[in-house]
Amino acid sequence: MIFISILAMTALVFLSRYLFLEPKLPLRLNTQTQRLLSYSSPAVLTAIWAPIVFMPENELSLSGSNPYLWAALTAALIAWKTKNVLLTTIISMIVFLVLNLWVFSA
Repeated sequence: MIFISILAMTALVFLSRYLFLEPKLPLRLNTQTQRLLSYSSPAVLTAIWAPIVFMPENELSLSGSNPYLWAALTAALIAWKTKNVLLTTIISMIVFLVLNLWVFSA
């Protein structure tokens, strides 16, 4: 049953991508639908990172001792200033590790 579910999900994802990416198919979206779909990626990413940053132990943590919050703020600032994804990722991971291992664990 699990294998059939995996195959069905694989087929669904492939077909949904293929219909919109294959240039020979006559399927075209209007501009309003394209604009509406442009908000889906930020919405999904926010749904993924927000609970990790603000609720690291299944409890709201907005204190200064939350390394996830400091690393997220650092990442946002670096991304805004440099627009460099690799630099943002590396520096924010280093900030998180330093805060999590040495500063807030003591």
